[in-house]
Amino acid sequence: MKRLGRDAAELTALADHLTAHGLVLEMLAGPLAGIYDPAGPGRMLFAFFAAMAETEREAIREATLEGLDAAARKGNHGGRPAVITDDMLDTLLRRRAAGESVETIRGDLIIPTGKRKGRNPSLASIYRALAEHDKAQAYPDAVAQAHSEFAELRTGT
Repeated sequence: MKRLGRDAAELTALADHLTAHGLVLEMLAGPLAGIYDPAGPGRMLFAFFAAMAETEREAIREATLEGLDAAARKGNHGGRPAVITDDMLDTLLRRRAAGESVETIRGDLIIPTGKRKGRNPSLASIYRALAEHDKAQAYPDAVAQAHSEFAELRTGT
């Protein structure tokens, strides 16, 4: 019964599909065993299931957000480790300012962690890191605000 639908919209679509094809829902076991027509008396059962699905989905969402918040306060932020580290970016910017091409510099950069550890980063990763750096340089106020909001989240104030 829990897997009948994830929210009211999904259950409504299921009920409409069953009705359009002349099908009924039959529960074989449990306290609500029986046959339910979504167009007739079973409509109330489908409404009940919709409410339960919405409630359960919201509870799962809240628990997930609480877990992510608790992890963030401990300094864990999930996701993959960055391919281009700050040291690599500094080296890249310095050498690029000296006139070297990104393709040449790429061969000297080594990924320090993750599943690609010990390999060179892709050109796409390098250009993405350069674009993010340029954006941070262009909008320093937005970056400072994001850092302060993140610090507030970590301290819980």
